[in-house]
Amino acid sequence: MSVSGLKAELKFLESIFDPNHERFRIIDWKPDELSCQFNVTGEKLLIIHCNITESYPSTPPIWFVDSDDPSLAEVLERLEDVRKGSTLLLQQLKRLICDLCRLYNLPQHPDVEMLDQPLPAGPITQERKHGLSDEVTSEEEEEEEMGEQDIDLDQDLDHYDMKEEEPAEGKKSEDDGIEKENLAILEKIRKNQRQDHLNGAVSGSVQASDRLMKELREIYRSQSYKTGIYSVELVSDSLYEWHVKLRTVDPDSPLHSDLQVLKEKEGVDYILLNFSYKDNFPFDPPFVRVVSPVLSGG
Repeated sequence: MSVSGLKAELKFLESIFDPNHERFRIIDWKPDELSCQFNVTGEKLLIIHCNITESYPSTPPIWFVDSDDPSLAEVLERLEDVRKGSTLLLQQLKRLICDLCRLYNLPQHPDVEMLDQPLPAGPITQERKHGLSDEVTSEEEEEEEMGEQDIDLDQDLDHYDMKEEEPAEGKKSEDDGIEKENLAILEKIRKNQRQDHLNGAVSGSVQASDRLMKELREIYRSQSYKTGIYSVELVSDSLYEWHVKLRTVDPDSPLHSDLQVLKEKEGVDYILLNFSYKDNFPFDPPFVRVVSPVLSGG
């Protein structure tokens, strides 16, 4: 998604949930993060943060809250179930507000239904905001009156919606060309990052993590990786430290014959490299060192 598209989502959210909203408030936002408040009792306010990566909406937002309450952690974990849609941030926020209202036995606020509306072409005034809310209420009443007569139609529409969610022909999915085991590694990294945010033990930066995830995806789909020219392993599941095994080099280079000798004598057919990344990557390149074997003469 373009930066302008993401900003349109964020401005739309701010127009609905302004700092004076009775239930949920957008306190501050930037293209890569969002700060919110959920008003529980008037005196009790939950501070909620959201980090948004450059690959949004392909990569879902990361939510965390300033609390050790396990119930809140469960609420945030359930946001992972909402993973599809061009306005993923809006849909996750709707789920978040609804789940928090249920958690604290509060009535569902009608403004959350506005998050299902298409993004407006221009700014939302208070009059337009209330008009949208009334329109949503009217539509809900009509749906209830239709009752069972709409069942078949709903099924047809569901089928249509499923087709709409599929990528357009020729559009490359972010996961295309990546094996299942490597997709599992990427998913594990994402979950670990989310848990780190929840625990307040964030390592690295949003920008560096996002870029490293992109680099890792490109590696996993590259032919050089798939054919075994080299392999990549994360050290202790850290996105910021890699072990790279270089298995194939130019046959005309002296290193090629050295690798053959190494394999015959020690049974090792690769050069092990260690890549360490800083939180300002890609502006600062990784530090690379040879772990094994000991090289000389080059």
